[in-house]
Amino acid sequence: MQNNQWYEKLFENYGQKYEQENFTMGTLGECDFIENELNFNKSLKILDVGCGTGRHSIELTRRGYSVTGIDLSESMLAFAREKARMNNLNIDFLKHDARNLPFDGEFDVVIMLCEGGFPLMETDEMNFEILKNVTKSLKEKGQLIFTTLNGLFPLYNSVEEFCASSTAEGNATYRNNSFDLMTFRDHNITELEDDSGNMMKLECNERYYMPSEITWLLKSLGYIKIEIFAAKLGAFSRNDLLTTKDFEMLVVAMKERV
Repeated sequence: MQNNQWYEKLFENYGQKYEQENFTMGTLGECDFIENELNFNKSLKILDVGCGTGRHSIELTRRGYSVTGIDLSESMLAFAREKARMNNLNIDFLKHDARNLPFDGEFDVVIMLCEGGFPLMETDEMNFEILKNVTKSLKEKGQLIFTTLNGLFPLYNSVEEFCASSTAEGNATYRNNSFDLMTFRDHNITELEDDSGNMMKLECNERYYMPSEITWLLKSLGYIKIEIFAAKLGAFSRNDLLTTKDFEMLVVAMKERV
């Protein structure tokens, strides 16, 4: 695979700065939700897809769970391994492309949070390959918990205004947003400073999904119970119904009805 896609360039040297981004500040509350969904069953094996700097993997391991983290970026994985070492935690952080995972029925739970790969791919088919591969990685009665971009949001709100309002000084900025109604992709120019102080300007595009699309895609992969909620930063809750004002949605899917 050529190393020329925007999401590969973005994460080449960005671990330290990534951890200072506003959207990474909700780890504890998000792990609280995951624990609750798992009924605090620490015997379950968890796969963290698009683990990045390992913030969810590390926190869940600290709480006693067995977690494997995978990511496409070697530099993000190196950052995660160093953090785990500093916390005296033994976690497998492995380099894999989520479109082609080697796992087959090995995990009880897959988590894929904060756009962990899924809506970032350049085609819908590639995004679907990620869903197929994480599903293949799950055991027969497995559970998938992920967040993705809410397709209802850009129909009623400005993505550019939202990004500007939720970005702090020193964070990445998103400009010239253009939402394509035919493809449900937001095209933008992302500007950021990497960990070495280099300024980067990337032409990015991300796929927003309608709740009904997510439901259909997951049903086609054999999920029986699919629930979708609003994804509030650091405060995931089943009480938050998805609305047009929510930038992200939270998906909880079971391969077998409980």
